[in-house]
Amino acid sequence: MGIVVTGVGKEIGDPPTRILSDIAFRIDDGEFVALTGRSGSGKSTLLYILSSLDRASSGLVHIDGFDVNHTKAETLSHFRNQHMGFVFQFHYLIAELTAFENVLFPARKTGAERTQSAYAEALLGRFGLGDKMQRLPRQLSGGEQQRVAIARALVMKPKYLFADEPTGSLDSVSGEQVMDIIRDCNTQLGTTVIMVTHDPDFARQARRQIHLADGKIVSAA
Repeated sequence: MGIVVTGVGKEIGDPPTRILSDIAFRIDDGEFVALTGRSGSGKSTLLYILSSLDRASSGLVHIDGFDVNHTKAETLSHFRNQHMGFVFQFHYLIAELTAFENVLFPARKTGAERTQSAYAEALLGRFGLGDKMQRLPRQLSGGEQQRVAIARALVMKPKYLFADEPTGSLDSVSGEQVMDIIRDCNTQLGTTVIMVTHDPDFARQARRQIHLADGKIVSAA
């Protein structure tokens, strides 16, 4: 059913500062959408609202038919764990856990470690990390850490993958590797991908770009 956004606005602070104004669009199942714009345009704020990690001040966000702004926190948390994966500019791996344990971490919340362990191993192998599953994050390169983070985001086989500047802290080679993986998630797994990026080359790899300026959509081609 996808994501439907209607008249979304966001204000913060007192007195309030408007971050987003009258945002409206639809993301269909299986799309790969890039949110673009200059720093401060509101693209990361919009991503967090779309992913239910933040709430809009006004307007509606429907994900698979239910209203995010008026859904109980417990219900949203369960939905996120079952249907959403998140990748950020920093990997946020747990330093004391191995790569394999980090990937399986989301499965702990539902007691699904045993059933998802084979898939976690397969993901790490697919991402070129099959021989590094037992390494700690500090024993991996930046690109390898981010690949572990993507595997962690995918281990519950989410319908949606939200990525906030996933290549922002990587060198060009590692960034390309990460983008290859994200693109494959969309084309091969059918995952709906919503990605914030400041890199025009990476943005062009999406099927559609939603460009923001001063908290408003200026193009959605």
